[in-house]
Amino acid sequence: MGILSRSQGAAAVFGLSMLAAACVSSPPSQGPSANAPVGVEGEWISTDGVAISRFNGGAFETVATDTGSKLADGTYRMIDPKTVEITVVSRIRQTTSAVNCALIGSAQLNCTSSAGQQFVLTRRPIGPA
Repeated sequence: MGILSRSQGAAAVFGLSMLAAACVSSPPSQGPSANAPVGVEGEWISTDGVAISRFNGGAFETVATDTGSKLADGTYRMIDPKTVEITVVSRIRQTTSAVNCALIGSAQLNCTSSAGQQFVLTRRPIGPA
């Protein structure tokens, strides 16, 4: 991907911007947790730190990390356990596009927009650092 302006980068990131979901850990004494991340639910941050995408129950939104302004929203669906299809409505460009993402492990989404833009989102943990 070439060098993008901040707004283009935000648009590409939101391009899914799927964007996001919280990684909730269980106390060590418990076995596998019902709170462990499932699919893409939760918060995801772009690798450039420009946007956070939140996935929740088939709906998603992407917001700018600096202002909290909504960059995009839309819907998503799991095609299979490792592939998510996102319909993105850009609030910047007033356009709708498709983004497909591959879930790599439980903490990375490798995404490609219908225009061929590629970007990576990483699961954003919550709680104390």
